[in-house]
Amino acid sequence: MTAEGTGRLEAFSDGVFAIAMTLLVLDIKVPRGDHNLVGALLAQWPTYVGYVGSFVIIGIWWAGHHAMLDLIARADHTLRLINTLHLMCIAFLPFATALLSEYM
Repeated sequence: MTAEGTGRLEAFSDGVFAIAMTLLVLDIKVPRGDHNLVGALLAQWPTYVGYVGSFVIIGIWWAGHHAMLDLIARADHTLRLINTLHLMCIAFLPFATALLSEYM
């Protein structure tokens, strides 16, 4: 297999980062049937902390990923596999965040 530029790798990676960041917000639920809206929203504070923390972490990883790919001219099969493993860790973060928020 031949090496190619990093454009497709960057585009695919950006998509995974964007989906992971979007999935984080799905753990924040709208309170139902509670007449004390402020109290119900404040009771979800672990979810908000998890969302903000994980969003910032993914953003930092995304910026670092772009900085790294700026230094790489060609992407070969090995780099694509390593990048896939890296993205697997990114995609796991919404689950880990939800788990931590639930048991915080």
